Amino acid sequence: MKKIHIHIADVQPLISQFPNLDFAPDSLIYWNGQPSGQTCVRVPPERLIEVLLFLKYDVRYEMEQLSDLTCVDYLNFSRARDRFGVTYSLLSISLNHRLWVKCFVNDPNTEVPSVTGLWPGADWLEREVYDMFGIRFKGHPDLRRILTWEEFDAHPLRKDYPLRGRGERENFEAINREST
Repeated sequence: MKKIHIHIADVQPLISQFPNLDFAPDSLIYWNGQPSGQTCVRVPPERLIEVLLFLKYDVRYEMEQLSDLTCVDYLNFSRARDRFGVTYSLLSISLNHRLWVKCFVNDPNTEVPSVTGLWPGADWLEREVYDMFGIRFKGHPDLRRILTWEEFDAHPLRKDYPLRGRGERENFEAINREST
């Protein structure tokens, strides 16, 4: 079966369902200045669950799977209007198509609703985004750090985090081949 991406024209049912939202459908990426055919839409945090419920259960989309959940820090991007973009990669196995949903937030309120009630597999993905970027997921059943320790007061994948860290590794014993 050939892979099919949802094209910008295919988001019309979504736009019709939520006429007061500006989804700003666009190509997820451009290759040599041309759209890739992979579409993403913008959704404000306060409407995220409502829109994702529609995409999951509407027969025209049937997004049964959350393939990925990640974040981008747009700090210093010249055309960025927002600091963080939480990105949801949705897949319909039965209809064989994909759609990306981006939810933008800014400091100091970097909170979006948890989607663990829709896709339980989002649990660890949301924890990773929380740990690395500081995005809080309201309603998450166990939002705690997954890659760093609880007392760690920074978020290493933010663009303003120093490349060599803030000195948090200097207190650990250096381990090399000879010390094991």
